[in-house]
Amino acid sequence: MAMPTDRMSDRIVSHLSFCSMVRLQVRNPKPMPTKSQTSQIVSRQRVADHGEVFTAEREVKAMCDLVKQETERIESRFLEPACGQGAFLVEILRRKLAITTSRYRKSQNEWERYATLAVSSLYGIDILADNVALCRDNLYEIFQTEYSAHFPKTTKEECCRAVRYILSLNILWGDALTLELPDDSKTPIVFAEWSDTGNGMFKRRDYTMANLLQNAPMDGLNLFSDLGDQAFIPKPVADYPLTHFLKLGADENAKL
Repeated sequence: MAMPTDRMSDRIVSHLSFCSMVRLQVRNPKPMPTKSQTSQIVSRQRVADHGEVFTAEREVKAMCDLVKQETERIESRFLEPACGQGAFLVEILRRKLAITTSRYRKSQNEWERYATLAVSSLYGIDILADNVALCRDNLYEIFQTEYSAHFPKTTKEECCRAVRYILSLNILWGDALTLELPDDSKTPIVFAEWSDTGNGMFKRRDYTMANLLQNAPMDGLNLFSDLGDQAFIPKPVADYPLTHFLKLGADENAKL
């Protein structure tokens, strides 16, 4: 299941204890499914090779209810280390967008800003590239459906582009055990942290997942964790200028 995180500087590690291995599919094959389970699998071969069995919608909703308050906080970050086609992330996004709509439906600009922030708070990794593509598509469809339902005549391609761009950086092909791409390149998994600094200006910093998991706690009281846990400050591998969210992805080859 997806794990809530507060600041990514506490960052993706604050809640690694909560259901972090509900469907961690790498190197831990599960038993072959029974006939009643086949709707939750793509193929028996994928179950044998990767232990890939998708969580049923009822269980997804019930598990998200265990952290209901966090799933309804627009800025609360979640990481799904074995995201599959995005069942948990889709449910969380639905909840976040429902809150966004209840608060900002009267202002399209504000709805766009906070809906983009909601999308930017969701992170996923999967070892299978087709799952990554489907997860991105499923999350984008949830966003696009809600967006066009509320603003059918005034949707902005810039906002849609920004959401697609964020998903391309937040939902990644990778191995959550090695913290690297599942090929021979040994390339580390790198996540983008997105922060809304006000007036629709977003700040992006990139961190390797390995660095985020190297918990180097600070001694004494600090201001970097509101969870009562020890906190640490990871070092970003890239730092980008403030950019208005509607300009995200306008030039993918330039720093934001």
